[in-house]
Amino acid sequence: MLRRFVSRSPHQGQLRAITKTFCYRILMVIITISVAWVVVGDVSDALNIGLVTNLVKTGTYYTYERLWDRISWGFSPTN
Repeated sequence: MLRRFVSRSPHQGQLRAITKTFCYRILMVIITISVAWVVVGDVSDALNIGLVTNLVKTGTYYTYERLWDRISWGFSPTN
């Protein structure tokens, strides 16, 4: 049953990559804002830090994922 969800293909669709990026970044925004709030002690500054850094990181992560998607190293050939 699990086999139908697991693919050995080294390429994922663009929509999947975008969805993964979005979900991961939401989690990272929450973590960054929380840490910034503890460090700077101001909610407004923490929100600014969290949002700006994560906008930059979202683009970086998406590009990184798409580049690695083109590398077949580490995948076993399918039978």
